[in-house]
Amino acid sequence: MKPAQIAEVFEVPGQLVRIRPEGNGNVNDTYLAVFRTHFSEERIIVQRVNKHVFKKPEWIMENMSILTNYCHKQLQAEQGQADRVWQLPRIIPCRNGRDYFQDDSGEYWRALTLIASATSYETAQNMEHAHEVGVVLGQFHRLVSGMNPMSLRDTLPGFHETPGYLEQYDEVLRQEHSQRLTERSMEVKNLHRFVAQRRDLANVLQDALESGELRQRLIHGDPKVSNIMIDDDTGKGTAIIDLDTAKPGLIHYDFGDALRSICNRGGEDARNLSKVTFDLDLCDAFVRGYMKHAGDFLTDNDKKYLFDAVRLIAFELGLRFFQDYLAGNRYFKVISPEQNLLRARVQFRLCESIEHRESKIRRIFEQAIGKASEDDLDYIVI
Repeated sequence: MKPAQIAEVFEVPGQLVRIRPEGNGNVNDTYLAVFRTHFSEERIIVQRVNKHVFKKPEWIMENMSILTNYCHKQLQAEQGQADRVWQLPRIIPCRNGRDYFQDDSGEYWRALTLIASATSYETAQNMEHAHEVGVVLGQFHRLVSGMNPMSLRDTLPGFHETPGYLEQYDEVLRQEHSQRLTERSMEVKNLHRFVAQRRDLANVLQDALESGELRQRLIHGDPKVSNIMIDDDTGKGTAIIDLDTAKPGLIHYDFGDALRSICNRGGEDARNLSKVTFDLDLCDAFVRGYMKHAGDFLTDNDKKYLFDAVRLIAFELGLRFFQDYLAGNRYFKVISPEQNLLRARVQFRLCESIEHRESKIRRIFEQAIGKASEDDLDYIVI
């Protein structure tokens, strides 16, 4: 079935007048559909869920329904005290009442409300933008902090569990292809040495979880800057989108991943490694925003491991890129055989930058935590 035919199975008033591809996501196929009546217009998001990434698409929809229903009730109850209109996408049911549609080919489709008059960005635009990204993620974590993390299914087992990625790396090292790449490249040998020197880092959060210092909560799973919507009129963050990776986990992975993506101005594909540094100003802005909403529910142990989370996530992503390069580029999309090797170098350089700035980063965290209950800085909206 064509996307236009798919769009018309959902419960949307009016006549479909246009549908076109939307966004540049790497997982699901996304379309913007426009419906019109004689007096109104409705724009919705239509998506085909990638079954190769999400083995049980019905679990994705079950999770989204539980999560958004809970959050929408919370937001409505708190609206009188809120400084903005907080939003989350809502599932648009099919005309038969189901939350998703399965076509004749067995593909899973869904429709979601559009967060209108808001924009997402691929990189942090400035300190004010970084601050609002922190505000939105902190608000999301606060909203779901009262939910039982086991109320959602784990749709991506092992995702953001670094010891498992290290095991995959060790398995790849035993393959002939990997050994040949290592033998003929000093750069590959240097990256192996980088990993060997930090093997103990891989277990820091999982050990804290197993010892009871940390506990699982609900996490977003992919809180990169492009998943944060900024209100076009007010400049304030209004929503976090792309909820497919929401699952039980450690909020430290969300916190670290957001900072990793925001504070590397050079980007994941930077060719000049001298430009890859961890930006302390963007870090400070994000953390102050995050603590506005998350400061109250974080425990002392949660705060204790925040720096470890930031360092670990950069190491983890670099390890995943490096392992994929050694395995023949099977997971991440590449435009050249060496791209994942370059990406690994960038993340490992970022990890080094984080290590070199440890005392300053910890000081930023301590100051933000100390001021979480006070009035924060008045940032100029973007």
